Amino acid sequence: MAVQDIKPTRSELIELKRKIKLSESGHKILKMKRDGLILEFFEVLEKAKSVRAELDADFDVATEKINIARAVEGIVTVRSTAFSFKDAPQLEVESKNVMGVVVPKIESSSVRKSLNERGYGIIGTSSRIDEAADTYEILVEKIILAAEIETTIKKLLDEIEKTKRRVNALEFKVIPELSEARDFIILRLDEMERENTFRLKRIKS
Repeated sequence: MAVQDIKPTRSELIELKRKIKLSESGHKILKMKRDGLILEFFEVLEKAKSVRAELDADFDVATEKINIARAVEGIVTVRSTAFSFKDAPQLEVESKNVMGVVVPKIESSSVRKSLNERGYGIIGTSSRIDEAADTYEILVEKIILAAEIETTIKKLLDEIEKTKRRVNALEFKVIPELSEARDFIILRLDEMERENTFRLKRIKS
């Protein structure tokens, strides 16, 4: 079809301008969301680094304590003590909203226990086993916290990537194509108006 055969209308131009305005508004909102998500990501990342460092330190302490307990009490005693624990930690996974992203919130219970709650006989064991149990309970709590934070980081990263793709699609594809179509329609409407004016003059003459 020749360009001259394309005859757009004023209503088409108005509708196109409306779409451009909506796209530009959406682009602005998405950019704000993307920037907010990036700021939130770096905040959570700093927290994750801190928790990871604490986790590594707690792991080293727990390893040291369990090795001391094995040396003092013997491997058999340490293992039998471990099997006597009654209650396993209880976890409840809830959710919270961070900048429109649903991330997990892990609530734990029965991780830290008193001597009486652990299930092994206090008389038959030494303080070395108690210290090892303490450090491993602290380690488990830190692992749970690290899991929550690192899952949040992954979900934020996924949402940032998704939002960036939508921003780029609007900025480099949708809006330019709509703007090009608008400019073409304006040009054709001007040409059609000049043609009509010229036709009317010929009819008069």
